[in-house]
Amino acid sequence: MRRAFLLLLVFAGLRAAATDLRPSAAPAADELNGIWKGTLTQGPGGCFPRYYLELQINSTGDRITGRAYDYYDKSHFVKMNFTGRYNATTHRLVLIENQVLQAEIPQDCQPCIKTYDLSYSKNGQVEELTGDWKGVFSEKNIICPPGKIQLKKVTVSEFPVDIDQNDTLANLERSLHLTPREKSVVKTITLNSAQIKIELYDNAEIDHDTVTVFLNNKLLLYRQMLTDRPLTINFTAFPSTEYELVMYADNLGTIPPNTALLMVTAGEKKFEVFLSSSEQKSAAVKFIYVPAAGNP
Repeated sequence: MRRAFLLLLVFAGLRAAATDLRPSAAPAADELNGIWKGTLTQGPGGCFPRYYLELQINSTGDRITGRAYDYYDKSHFVKMNFTGRYNATTHRLVLIENQVLQAEIPQDCQPCIKTYDLSYSKNGQVEELTGDWKGVFSEKNIICPPGKIQLKKVTVSEFPVDIDQNDTLANLERSLHLTPREKSVVKTITLNSAQIKIELYDNAEIDHDTVTVFLNNKLLLYRQMLTDRPLTINFTAFPSTEYELVMYADNLGTIPPNTALLMVTAGEKKFEVFLSSSEQKSAAVKFIYVPAAGNP
């Protein structure tokens, strides 16, 4: 019996050691949300001797969207749209660029449309994405010299953080010419959830107020009437990144000024803010997502 008992203790100890050696759990896809910066290498044939890369990742479930900045410096870059998938079991991301949004590079250079094959790892508080990329030149359909990628999750972006916007609003924004107005920041709200819902209602009697709304200078609502039914905006916030919503009054309704009740829902928390815009001044609210301790 004594021998059997000792064997059981040894076996239990081995199981405990094996458990301790297991890799840390992979992050849920929405925990990949944020800004990732680092280097991108390329074989002979590239435009610049050294490249940097910033990924702005938005993820829901296993689906990923975002923006990529492939750059030499902040004046020479290519901005891309990408989509992809994340496998939480293998810690693997596959991202595919599908649209050149902006290219500030020499005329004899061509943007390379890339596919990323990346792996997630975490060592203490340092989170990394590493792997390979390949691609084709956007206009020549010729294979680009491939390379390697090494990124770390950071809190500060080198470039403006983009807000998703549909093609209709994007085209409208390019042709929009609004009279500049002073901006008044009514409140700054600190949130502990990345998933944010904003709702705008008429503040009192419905008097045909209409508003145009921007989030981080992206047009998201255009000449929409405030009523007792909400005008709704949903977005995913990056940690420690400031977002600013601006309400521009298209008119003053029948009871000036143009007023609205703004309701913000983030996780289990709700906030109310009263906004008032005129023909001289636009009301603004700032948001910043600060994760709770122990959360990404």
